[in-house]
Amino acid sequence: MADALYCMPAGWNWHAYPLWHDSNPFSTSPNRMTKYERHTASRTVPILLISICAAYLLIPLKPSGTDSDFNINALAKVPVSYKGRVKPFDTVARNCLMVISGRQKLENQTLDLNAAHWLLDVLSRPTTAEEYEVFRIDHPDVLAIFGWQKTDKKHFSARSIREHGTELIRQAQLAGQIPSQKRSLFQRKVVELASHLTLYDALANYRSLHLIPPISPQHDWMDAATAANYTETSGQPLPGMRAWRKVLEAFNKQHADHFNQSVKNLADIYQENEPMATRQARHETLFNHYAPFAQCRVLYVFITILIFLSWIAFTQPLQAAAMSILLLTFLVHTGGIATRIYLSGRPPVTNLYSSAIFIGWGCILMCLVLEYLYRNGIPTLLAATSGFLTLLVAWALTGDGDTMAVLVAVLDTNFWLATHVVVIVLGYSATYLAGLIGLVFILRGVLTSSLSAGESKKMGQMLYGILCFALLFSFVGTVLGGIWADQSWGRFWGWDPKENGAVLIVLWNALVLHARWGGLVKQRGMAILAVFGNIVTSWSWKGTNMLGVGLHAYGFIESAIFWLAFFMASQLLIMAIGCLPLSCWRSFRVTTRSQTRQQANDGSPK
Repeated sequence: MADALYCMPAGWNWHAYPLWHDSNPFSTSPNRMTKYERHTASRTVPILLISICAAYLLIPLKPSGTDSDFNINALAKVPVSYKGRVKPFDTVARNCLMVISGRQKLENQTLDLNAAHWLLDVLSRPTTAEEYEVFRIDHPDVLAIFGWQKTDKKHFSARSIREHGTELIRQAQLAGQIPSQKRSLFQRKVVELASHLTLYDALANYRSLHLIPPISPQHDWMDAATAANYTETSGQPLPGMRAWRKVLEAFNKQHADHFNQSVKNLADIYQENEPMATRQARHETLFNHYAPFAQCRVLYVFITILIFLSWIAFTQPLQAAAMSILLLTFLVHTGGIATRIYLSGRPPVTNLYSSAIFIGWGCILMCLVLEYLYRNGIPTLLAATSGFLTLLVAWALTGDGDTMAVLVAVLDTNFWLATHVVVIVLGYSATYLAGLIGLVFILRGVLTSSLSAGESKKMGQMLYGILCFALLFSFVGTVLGGIWADQSWGRFWGWDPKENGAVLIVLWNALVLHARWGGLVKQRGMAILAVFGNIVTSWSWKGTNMLGVGLHAYGFIESAIFWLAFFMASQLLIMAIGCLPLSCWRSFRVTTRSQTRQQANDGSPK
């Protein structure tokens, strides 16, 4: 089947074509379409596909309607303070529900509630909220605590959990006596469920949610208890507190008109007293609703499909459409990062979530440059693939809640976040992209007949250039990190696991380039070594956090250990495939047969 995709008989000989060659054998032949028809198709197909994608991106901007008489969307835009950051009510609801339930919406046979509606029920109708099945429990031993071993359900209500609360508390206390690094999976899941229940209770009792804005620039946001004490001691009623009380009372009694008017009054009070916080809260609510990175994930998959289809038919129109859609998606991706910078007031990379988004952005930017230089479709495929995979990783990292959380003191330095962190993450991007080019080189050579000598040289040039950038960014980023460490901790280098991982990336990129300069490897060897760079970078970026030691021991995720090991094993498998003898490479066999036949034809009598 692979030979059929890339070769066609032409007289006695067979001529191999690259996948993206203009003379693709599966493109519409001139006998079937006139020149005018081909010209029309080459213009119409890209315009049609781009229009569809543009419409897909614009539709979410339409204000969402509601089947309810309650204007909960207006309340979702009201700013509140939670865990040290002022954010809209919508963000608090989404993050808390994501932590507790692993989702941002309640949907089942009887319910269809957004996160803001759920949190409003928790605050104003606790009896009703207790019945919502929001707590995710999937470990069999934890389910056994409640006698639910045989159930197929994954989500349970707070009321049903409280019925067996004594045993849960006992197990959580026992697990709490064991250091976190030595706990079993069951003990970690018990502690996690107990913490989720504590989070839920803190919301329901108004302990963690600061609803009342500061009365002056010298004061902080206040929770309900603090606001009540202030009113009692000062004798001055707080307008925000009265407005919130009316909103919650109206929703508790299910009086829609009263609720909507109370929400309007509340929004007016915040607009008057906290105009900047109100404006940012509106923008963040729109950002949450639009979910730009989720939109980009879908379009990156669509671009990948277009590139594959272009290797079968309509080569130029589909590749032109793919490139245009990639530029459009890249703008949305960039806009998402810029919006996060505006909302958080920080540089683009502040945690693992934002680093995943920025790594993908850096890969796509470099791929756009490569596509401009080589114009062969491969960089477009690499851009779409890297964009989708990194945004998928970012989505998996949202389970911890707020992705724009307040930074710890040592990280609360915009200058170093904008220099060391950004540069080192660009080094990650370049190293990952080099590994992805190497992976495509190997699979293309082994599985297809399209990797001719000319295409091998082009991909080698692409790989070499990206490796040079990877070495530059990773080296400069590591040096800047040492300077930051010297200012923060009084030493340039401390052999911290994260520091060791950073220098490993520098050394590995230098090793690959020196092997190339020394003639030890050519295109194939460089591609195999570049694939191993994916393992080195993954360990430095995420693996060091799994050790639980050092100054960079943050962002531990249980499932990350398995997926990290799986990814490393897959890269080792690709390297093993790349080390197969050239006789096992389809491209090499086709090239050899072509050369043999050419020599035979040259030697045949005329």
